[in-house]
Amino acid sequence: MLPSTSSPNPGAEREKLVSKLPAHLQQALKVRAAQLQTDMQDAVTAGIQAWRACTDELPTVNTAGADSFGTYLPEGLYEDFKADCRERNVAYIQGLAQAVTLWLVDNPAEAQQTTRRVIVCNQKGGVGKTAISAGLAQALAEDPSVLGAAAGAAINGRRVLLVDYDPQGHLTHQLGLTAIPAGEESLIAHMLHREQAKQPLLDLTVAIERDRFGGRLRILPAAFDAFLLDSGLTVFRGPRHAALERPLAPLEEHFDVIVVDSPPSLGLAMDAALTYGRQRADEKAGSSGLVIPVEAEDTSAQAYGMLIQQVASLSTDFEIHIEQLGLVVNKFDSRRGYIATSSLDKWKSLGTPPVLAVVPDVKEQREAVRKQHPLLDYAPDCEQSHQMRKIARGVTTA
Repeated sequence: MLPSTSSPNPGAEREKLVSKLPAHLQQALKVRAAQLQTDMQDAVTAGIQAWRACTDELPTVNTAGADSFGTYLPEGLYEDFKADCRERNVAYIQGLAQAVTLWLVDNPAEAQQTTRRVIVCNQKGGVGKTAISAGLAQALAEDPSVLGAAAGAAINGRRVLLVDYDPQGHLTHQLGLTAIPAGEESLIAHMLHREQAKQPLLDLTVAIERDRFGGRLRILPAAFDAFLLDSGLTVFRGPRHAALERPLAPLEEHFDVIVVDSPPSLGLAMDAALTYGRQRADEKAGSSGLVIPVEAEDTSAQAYGMLIQQVASLSTDFEIHIEQLGLVVNKFDSRRGYIATSSLDKWKSLGTPPVLAVVPDVKEQREAVRKQHPLLDYAPDCEQSHQMRKIARGVTTA
């Protein structure tokens, strides 16, 4: 909605206010109304009503050089406002300036939300990082109109970038795309040879063309030369732990959430991914961090311990906070008996980080991969899809 100063609201009796207002207040009013998607005439109305109801002495506003200003008020309010100005021995221009200032104070601009960064990680292979990354991204981008309230529609409709940071490129292949050939511009090239890059990284992203995602879901494909990333980072001229953030930061303004499918590694590339998911100074707790897929078996617990050691070392070395948003117990099958059920109980007993979801080991995910089709579009009502939405709700509650 564009702010309006020149026409009354349809269907309402209004009369024109003609006065003067300092240029800086006019500009602030215009910008704030646009930010809050409020009509300027409604903002001025609310300001005058607040001014009339205020019994405290308001500070004098400098109105020197005030410019002409006009808007529409509900019928009768302008005369009441002028009568109050006379009673308070305040000039009309001063009263209006105070009213607009009062509205600006009462209606602060919403703080710009930092793009959430979710790093899906576990150095143990085969735990389903790719499936969880893809499902989470799809759930975040899903069209709210196709879901009922029970499915958590309020968290959907986000602009999401899915980053295939794993040199194996399974995510890219599963969505029907091919990895970027070695030597061509890619995320890896932008990380290691940024000064030589000629093509914006955003241009390398590919839309997942499904009506369900409404153009909101894009993927940055894997690169064949990603296998060389760790060795390339050993001779990288610059802070290695920030190597992923440098190329991805310019993309953040285009997306609400960036989901990174990480490699099964504890190397320098993983350091860069973990650091990218840290809590930034201007960011609320719980906005960004790690989603860790695990399985209900003992070796998964051992691998989790190694990852946490790496997180702790980075946090100490660089004085940063890397939050664990939650665990996802993936490929769960209670028919596997005591090992599976007791392991699930142990994961849940941790408390922090919480278990965001328990994803069952059923056929729909494998079928979707075989058909190179997004799971939530292939089987939107299957239990796995519902659990992916549960993960999405879990990482967007902050």
